[in-house]
Amino acid sequence: MGFCLSHAGLRALCLLSLYCYSFFCQESTKVGRGKKSGGKNGEKCTGPPATQLMRAKQPGSHSAVKREKRLSTSSFPLSANRELQKLLALADVAPAEQEKLFIQKLRQCCVLFDFLSDPLSDLKWKEVKRAALSEMVEYITHNRNVITEPIYPEVVHMFAVNMFRTLPPSSNPTGAEFDPEEDEPTLEAACCFYLFLRMFLESPDFQPNIAKKYIDQKFVLQLLELFDSEDPRERDFLKTTLHRIYGKFLGLRAYIRKQINNIFYRFIYETEHHNGIAELLEILGSIINGFALPLKEEHKIFLLKVLLPLHKVKSLSVYHPQLAYCVVQFLEKDSTLTEPVVMALLKYWPKTHSPKEVMFLNELEEILDVIEPSEFVKVQEPLFRQLAKCVSSPHFQVAERALYYWNNEYIMSLISDNAAKILPIMFPALYRNSKTHWNKTIHGLIYNALKLFMEMNQKLFDDCTQQFRAEKNKEKAKLKEREEAWIKIENLAKSNPQVSVKSAASHLFLLCFGTCHHSTSVCRMY
Repeated sequence: MGFCLSHAGLRALCLLSLYCYSFFCQESTKVGRGKKSGGKNGEKCTGPPATQLMRAKQPGSHSAVKREKRLSTSSFPLSANRELQKLLALADVAPAEQEKLFIQKLRQCCVLFDFLSDPLSDLKWKEVKRAALSEMVEYITHNRNVITEPIYPEVVHMFAVNMFRTLPPSSNPTGAEFDPEEDEPTLEAACCFYLFLRMFLESPDFQPNIAKKYIDQKFVLQLLELFDSEDPRERDFLKTTLHRIYGKFLGLRAYIRKQINNIFYRFIYETEHHNGIAELLEILGSIINGFALPLKEEHKIFLLKVLLPLHKVKSLSVYHPQLAYCVVQFLEKDSTLTEPVVMALLKYWPKTHSPKEVMFLNELEEILDVIEPSEFVKVQEPLFRQLAKCVSSPHFQVAERALYYWNNEYIMSLISDNAAKILPIMFPALYRNSKTHWNKTIHGLIYNALKLFMEMNQKLFDDCTQQFRAEKNKEKAKLKEREEAWIKIENLAKSNPQVSVKSAASHLFLLCFGTCHHSTSVCRMY
């Protein structure tokens, strides 16, 4: 990176780094905090869920896995002339000379040092750079009218030189947790550059009309590329920085959304690996919160073509809270999107991955918390057919999570209003598993659900009971008919020992399934 820890400035750098990082952490919690919105059950949504600073384990990872130490870090070309002269303090010169001195210090901070192979080299000049950067952060934070037009290109160039680089290949895409000693050890110093840019953007003196010449599409694209950094601390800094740029530069908003979409497309359909999906979704959560009504068609397409397909990626657990928040934000703004959203969730519903199924059930309950009764009617039948399958799941956490829906007052009010459609769908699964499920906790939850259905509509409950028994009797009759068919085959074989196994199997097939246009071709197989 640009400089390294020195013996003389170790204590000062550690304190500055700690201050920078804690300052960013406090501010990053404000990203996307829009107006509070409540679900139908009275719960409050205060903003997109904060991204965890420690990277979540990818599917297939194991806590005992220890990845190999990274052989190379981010690539930075070293400056040829690295001998820096300590300049006067900005406070010690006349106001007329401060702009010139400020630019000189910015250019000093563009000198790059060896941080990896020889960290103890150039200690004196690294300390000069560290001190200059620290002073400039304080200078633009506590002084007014110091950001003049010549400063803009110098600031942008200084940040780009120190932070934009080619990221190394992922050392273990699905392996061990993030280790700050192995991943990007220079970030303790780099956080000061992010803090400097953020203070620059938030200064009352900052003028977007001047800055837009330098903070352009190329700058934004390079910033977005850094979101694939393996270091969650850097992604947290990037999240706050990009959000400030989105707020300041109206002309870049559409471009930022488009490039984030492109990252998602590559993630979904090509790589299925990107370290910054959760942070990008957190930014989008705050952006969606500010969308004007009625929603533009491009925003609806973004929901249907980008956000919803993110549910099918294997590593959903890494970013699911942020994704669910974005989806719910859309439904709160436009309830007519409920049907395509629910049908897409049912389309992507996991078949063999129970933890992912629990995540889908969590998100579905969040959707039901804000659903309009008129929209609920459109999706109730396919929705509760899926819930019936979940209740019947042998994985007790899936069945338990589905049955917890009956503890939600708003969902129960929707079920009560539409019991005539829902109870016939749910009753067979509930009744059957009340007898056969292996987990006692599930038995108690099923009895609670059946009791609530009975209290809603006793007559309907009795009708469903009778219908279920009639279906059971039909199944018994069909089973008896099948057993009688086997007996006929056995008797046929006993009465004529010359009958081959082929012939017996053909007769069995015809007796069990009747004659149809498929029978001949299937029987030939025997």
